[in-house]
Amino acid sequence: MPAYPDVKTPKALADEPADYRHAVEKIVVSHAINELHGARVFDEVAVAFAPTPYWKWLTCRVAMEEYGHHVRFFRLGREIGVPEDAMLPDTSAKRTLSIFDFPLRSWEEFAVIKLVADLAEIIQVEDLLQCSYIPLRNAAKATLPEEKFHAKFGEQSVQEIIETPEGRERAQAALDAIFPSMPAFFGSDRSKNNETYRQFGIKFRTNSEMREDYLARVKRVVEDLGLALPAA
Repeated sequence: MPAYPDVKTPKALADEPADYRHAVEKIVVSHAINELHGARVFDEVAVAFAPTPYWKWLTCRVAMEEYGHHVRFFRLGREIGVPEDAMLPDTSAKRTLSIFDFPLRSWEEFAVIKLVADLAEIIQVEDLLQCSYIPLRNAAKATLPEEKFHAKFGEQSVQEIIETPEGRERAQAALDAIFPSMPAFFGSDRSKNNETYRQFGIKFRTNSEMREDYLARVKRVVEDLGLALPAA
């Protein structure tokens, strides 16, 4: 498939076919609502669960950055004419990701969510690094280092939790509860949206390819910690 030409500005985007504009808008809206909803139901809540001032400090940083991701994509959407209420989870017609339906109850669950869910987010953001819409590509480049920090936060917090046998049991139980919903994070193997994204050079891999990459990477990270992935 020939490369789609770069679209450098919101003004240039307005001249693109409606299907291209809508595809960009869908991705921007998805990031805006999910970054905000995740910050509300996981990261902000987790500050109270953090066991020490050090972890509370780092959790506050994670929450701040997740809110910042929402602000970044919200501004991007506003630049291209997306209605503000479409980019807020309480008023958007788009549903937030099912991972956020998980009722966060403990520090161990939050640590595991950062470990496995933020790795999934990294893979999604990586696929936008060559996006044909340059402002969206730049937003992905700015977001990726922070998502990597969040995944490392998850890895280091789980490492500390599993130092005791009781902690290891709690971490494995959290992994058993959270991980089975993760493969669905990447969407259908026959997604029309993904086909459109690839047609326009907005994304480059199929949902199936990203899911396979995720499963290989998360298996390696989890097994390095001496934990085991449950069946998905």
